[in-house]
Amino acid sequence: MLYQTLILSPFGLNRENASALWLLILLAAITFLGLNHFGGDIPIVLSILYLIGIMILSVMRLDFSLYLLLAGILVNDQYAIPGFTPITRELHFFSNLKENTYLPFFEAGVVNPVEIHLVFICFSLLIWLAVKRDFHLRAIPVWMPYILFLGSLVFAFLYGMRGGGDFLIALWEIRALLYLCLMYLIVPQIIQTREQIMVVMWIAIFGIAIKAFQGVARFVDLGFTTGGFAVLTNHEDPVFMVLLFILLIGFLVFNVKHPQRYWMLLLLLPLIFGFYTGMRRASYASFMVCIAAVVVLLPVAKRWTFAKYALPILGVILVYSAVFWNSSGALARPVQMIKSGFETPNKETNFRDYSSNLYREYENYNLARTVANNPLIGIGFGKRYEQPIPLVNIRFTLRDYIPHNQILWVLIKMGGLGFLAFWLFFNSFAAKSAMVFTKLQDPYLKAVALVVAVAVINQLVVSYFDLQLTYYRNMLFLGVLMGLLPALEAIATTESSESK
Repeated sequence: MLYQTLILSPFGLNRENASALWLLILLAAITFLGLNHFGGDIPIVLSILYLIGIMILSVMRLDFSLYLLLAGILVNDQYAIPGFTPITRELHFFSNLKENTYLPFFEAGVVNPVEIHLVFICFSLLIWLAVKRDFHLRAIPVWMPYILFLGSLVFAFLYGMRGGGDFLIALWEIRALLYLCLMYLIVPQIIQTREQIMVVMWIAIFGIAIKAFQGVARFVDLGFTTGGFAVLTNHEDPVFMVLLFILLIGFLVFNVKHPQRYWMLLLLLPLIFGFYTGMRRASYASFMVCIAAVVVLLPVAKRWTFAKYALPILGVILVYSAVFWNSSGALARPVQMIKSGFETPNKETNFRDYSSNLYREYENYNLARTVANNPLIGIGFGKRYEQPIPLVNIRFTLRDYIPHNQILWVLIKMGGLGFLAFWLFFNSFAAKSAMVFTKLQDPYLKAVALVVAVAVINQLVVSYFDLQLTYYRNMLFLGVLMGLLPALEAIATTESSESK
């Protein structure tokens, strides 16, 4: 009674929420002691508070911890954009702790904040599984192809090590794919309700929109030009924007009455300009393939609804393409990127795409030779692929290990058997997600299921042209989206049983 009167009541608390007070006292004590111990170094103290915060959050609210992780994945940058130093890169969210400029160097810091966060989530899952009687592990979709793919990935790693491969380089090669496999396992255990799916999509909408605004802001600062820079966003940002475009298509086609639809319409113009500032040919190619996939997935009646929105836009695109097809100005850049995929770019007027295409042709020849010499089990991770045609130096330290065409990269590293396991997993998932999409009746969830189904196609198309399977952000976000499928399937089953 005295405890309640003297300590809790003045703060408007009771015994049920008293833990909030003690948590604040604990954080204040850690802040004071940290500032005292590290001589007032605020970045270090904030880093410690962040790690303690996500540890506590993971134990108390797993879903909130996952939301925070997803926000960090979408907003922060893994790689620096030449010419720009945004805070989303300076936070070093994807860098190993020993590479972090605002932390003291220590040789053992070979993990990054993302991995620490994932460890806390996995540890908390184990705690929940042990202490909560009503908490059960949910089965993952297409689990047998998943196990075959994961097993092939591990085998190629061990095979590369046995053949003299570099351990650190091999780890760098498969790190992102391992993230994907882990997210595929843990997300279904956390995201299980319609409301949680909505939160994930809110984070995706605003997280990706922030990256679009960054690109637009740079474009404006450069006098409404690209300023001679190759890109104004990270390579993966336009890939994420494609999925938001698909989400909006789903909202419109299925007549979704949800605030996210109106926010998407409000953000559409900045997203389009942000997509342009990304200047990635691969994202244009994937967008076209994704639109074709949407048409195939939609019921016949909804295809006419889609056509109502798509045909006017297609008409504008065709007129724009006809006007700027042979132009070399800034406004013609998108159509020139598309054009370069169908015909050899002019060396004089479009040297950037010309040299890029030529490099990829040489690179693909080298990959084909490597496959021919190692057809069954590949060369393993951590080893260089063959280069009978020497390649010019590019700004990528792992050029001799990771090529642009990462579909062929899977083939040379994992061989024909691993390549089969790779396609079996992703194709099985795509087929499963398409099946769930057709069963769902809720318009909002149907639009989300459309994004989940198309996300895999989007990623694989982009990975055929560009470095994407080894990018942390791509694989983590794709893992989150793929992890939504069990929740969507469970809701579809419930809807089906209720309608009978």
